[in-house]
Amino acid sequence: MNQNIDKLYKIAQKEERLIIGLMSGTSMDGLDVALCNFRGSGGNTEVNIIAFETISFSEDIKNEIRKIFAKSTIEFQQLCMLNPWIGNLHAKIINDCLKKWNISSEDVDLIASHGQTVFHAPKILHGLEKFPNATLQIGDGDHIAVKTGIITFSDFRQKHCAAGGEGAPLAVYGDYLIFSKRDENRILLNIGGIANFTYLAGNLDANEVFATDTGPGNTLIDAYVKKYFGLPYDDNAKIASRGVVNQELLKELKNDKFFEEKAGDITLPKTTGPELFNLEYLKNAQEKSKTLELSHENILTTLCRFSAETIAEAILHFKSHSCKIYGSGGGVHNPLIMSNLRELLPNFDFQKTDDLGIVGDAKEAVLFATLANEAIAGGKTNFGSRQGVPSVSMGKISFPK
Repeated sequence: MNQNIDKLYKIAQKEERLIIGLMSGTSMDGLDVALCNFRGSGGNTEVNIIAFETISFSEDIKNEIRKIFAKSTIEFQQLCMLNPWIGNLHAKIINDCLKKWNISSEDVDLIASHGQTVFHAPKILHGLEKFPNATLQIGDGDHIAVKTGIITFSDFRQKHCAAGGEGAPLAVYGDYLIFSKRDENRILLNIGGIANFTYLAGNLDANEVFATDTGPGNTLIDAYVKKYFGLPYDDNAKIASRGVVNQELLKELKNDKFFEEKAGDITLPKTTGPELFNLEYLKNAQEKSKTLELSHENILTTLCRFSAETIAEAILHFKSHSCKIYGSGGGVHNPLIMSNLRELLPNFDFQKTDDLGIVGDAKEAVLFATLANEAIAGGKTNFGSRQGVPSVSMGKISFPK
């Protein structure tokens, strides 16, 4: 037997596995690195975070990614070079973290790397009948494996697309395995660049699990603050808190076909990205609503309300009665978005995933580590035959030798 296959087989037989989860989102702020200890799989999955770090990206790194990020026309050489470059970058970050944590790479069983999303093109966005749902994450897994000496799972979203999904949201799988609780209906709300939620039924039936994107979370807010204030984000909503909501602009922002297919139709979970919700989208909405002269503060206040209303409307359309909502992602640190959500969802109890033992900022990295653990030791959970939640194992395997 090939030594790599033999090692993978032995890892699968272990009672406990040490897995590093990596996540870099559409905000491109940096790389989340979560070192996790796993016991069991499927409904018996137990996970503890041993160490967690977010390594910020320099402006040089962000600028290189921005050359191709969410653009329909790019320089192909840049994409080709970035794939291994980001893989090597992520590998260096892992090696630096392991050194800081005083942990040998030989003690780590697997790496689960989400990669850097550079383009997301489900049919709802590209509209081309002969082409399937598509998405692209870069940061080559082979480079990570070779540079760290650790077996690496990567490129998770392709299997989801191949099995009929849109490549997102993938949180549904890890959310169900880690956060389900008998007799308590839960909504796991993640407000990243794009907002999404997962519904978990208190009867623990995987067939009832549902997940969907709701629209923009932070992506429009961050892009606007970056362009007009030179800041990575509106810290504590200090700028947005000085403005007022413009109803004409808000109405036009919500006037898109993405919001026409409601989340309550469980046959149609949907995904989106900055390919749609970008500054051009905002400009078009301003032109149509005749709000081009609106102040920066009022625009940011309206964008916060836009994110909150589209999240709340999607949740209410799917689940009209009270339910516990556990939030994560950068948006939970935006007090204006959160106060709007509490106003719009008065019958829902808001908490953070921190209250469930998983730090919100680490949640996405932990979820991809969970996918790798499930791929090697589980894969028996049946999520039914509904569109958008295929029962598949995800992740391509890269061996270090």
